[in-house]
Amino acid sequence: MEKNYKKEGRYSYYEAGEGIPIVILHGLMGGLSNFDAVASYFSTKGYKIIIPDLPIYTQNILKTNVKSFAKYVKDFITFKGLERVILLGNSLGGHIALYHTKMYPEKVAGLVITGSSGLYESAMGDSYPKRGDYEYIKKKAEDVFYDPAVATKELIDEVYESVNDRIKLIKTLTIAKSAIRHNMAKDLPKMHVQTCIIWGKNDKVTPPDVAEEFNKLLPNSTLYWIDKCGHAAMMEHPDEFNNLLEEWLTNTHLPV
Repeated sequence: MEKNYKKEGRYSYYEAGEGIPIVILHGLMGGLSNFDAVASYFSTKGYKIIIPDLPIYTQNILKTNVKSFAKYVKDFITFKGLERVILLGNSLGGHIALYHTKMYPEKVAGLVITGSSGLYESAMGDSYPKRGDYEYIKKKAEDVFYDPAVATKELIDEVYESVNDRIKLIKTLTIAKSAIRHNMAKDLPKMHVQTCIIWGKNDKVTPPDVAEEFNKLLPNSTLYWIDKCGHAAMMEHPDEFNNLLEEWLTNTHLPV
């Protein structure tokens, strides 16, 4: 990903491909590399893939909330000179994408959510920050996936480093509280954007009934399941995730 990584002004982001813009939003503990497979596939299929680094740990504490991150995404889209985009988000990134769509519907041609928060907030974990306990963090990271082997040592080390950094920990808890405050249940029925919901059948973080609730509340949504799959479908079953997303993009004539 490094050769396509750019820094311009206050934004750092990955960009590849030409065509219809898909802006991808990573989760709280997620990074740009979580979307390697999505980026490499769709950037050769007539899409411009853009993945901004969300300022989760660098934003002022007063702006460390879902609403401010949604505005950050809108400012980034404007900065890139894009009229309308397809927004794709995982976990907290899905929540930010949903909130952005609520605030700026004119900017969003289509929405894709996977393992999204916004309805069910134990996604952030109530017992989460046990600082210094590596085995606990390892178990938490493995629980994100159906196959615990997907949680590499590198990934576990990254999460461990985050929860042992006092500032990052405070920001994590601040975002968790913000996610609970910004529950989307009342907003979703008013959001008519075409929405693709791709969910792991074995997601322990945002369980399958959360996906069903999203599908029920969003007026124009299509729900796809991936079997033997946890909270990060695009990492655990990248080919199946790409196939389902491509099927939805082909079948749904988005007004981009």
